[in-house]
Amino acid sequence: MTPVALLFLAVSMSADAFAASISKGAELSKPRFHHAIGIGLVFGIIEAMTPVLGWVAGKASQQYVEAWDHWVAFTLLTVIGLHMIHEGLKKEDKIAHRKQTLWLLILTATATSLDAMAVGASLAFIDVNIITTSLAIGLATTVMASMGTLLGHSLGKYVGHWAELIGGVVLMGIGVMVVVEHTGVL
Repeated sequence: MTPVALLFLAVSMSADAFAASISKGAELSKPRFHHAIGIGLVFGIIEAMTPVLGWVAGKASQQYVEAWDHWVAFTLLTVIGLHMIHEGLKKEDKIAHRKQTLWLLILTATATSLDAMAVGASLAFIDVNIITTSLAIGLATTVMASMGTLLGHSLGKYVGHWAELIGGVVLMGIGVMVVVEHTGVL
């Protein structure tokens, strides 16, 4: 995977955490920098772990799907991308203000990282350094979730869906690149 593709993957994987952290920031009366970093770290650490778990599962099944692995990667990335676009198109007119708890934050971060686990599974079928990839995803998620938390108070309901839309399109583009690379089309 090229450094540019890795950057796009990392940023697109952090889009759902960015959108969720905007909501978290909107729930805080006035988010402070240390709150934003803490929220970003929770999202980033979980988001960095899940691609590795998915990659391990993908490697375990690789011998069974090696002949059509690029289509598996394409399909998973496309389905995840479409899901992100669908979620981004949902209109949220009101952000609920509720008490912030660490467990709720961990649950939210885990829910937003499930797509990274599926991406990790698809990456098992191509030549990728999963540690570098997961660290890039974790770092991008930490930065994006921290920024989202700080922006959430003032921009909450206006920005979140765009991040998921763009992230979904980028993931689908990466899926197309995988197929093109493996089939020699174009």
